[in-house]
Amino acid sequence: MTDTLFDRQLDALLDTRDWVTNTAQMSAFLFNTLSDVNWVGFYLHRTPSVLSLGPFQGKPACNPIPFSKGVCGKAATMRQTQRVDDVHSFPGHIACDEASRAELVVPLVVGDTLWGVLDIDSPRPERFSVDDVELIERLCALFIERTDLI
Repeated sequence: MTDTLFDRQLDALLDTRDWVTNTAQMSAFLFNTLSDVNWVGFYLHRTPSVLSLGPFQGKPACNPIPFSKGVCGKAATMRQTQRVDDVHSFPGHIACDEASRAELVVPLVVGDTLWGVLDIDSPRPERFSVDDVELIERLCALFIERTDLI
């Protein structure tokens, strides 16, 4: 794992094993550090085939999200990161904020269990690069390592 300033800053914020504190800290950190984002937050997998809203930064959000809908649902179902350049062309997109154009969703999997997803929205089409995916996946791995999720 490549150590970057982002990694060190987030690591310093994740000073507790508590998932509520760490999700709140990570949401606030990413929202205030990443450029051109308008929503950052977690959706938790508490009910079969449904994601429920967790800590976030941004406008009020859609809740709940079934696995059959949206970018978050696809990431949860496939357990693979989803990077969408233009959400308006994504089949089944859930428009919580019409200003959002690009989306990056990383599933949080512990062992064989889907714990939830980290969702990041941007008002700028094609906002997220392959390098962004690598960075956010690495930060999610750090979050999983530093947090009691199961």
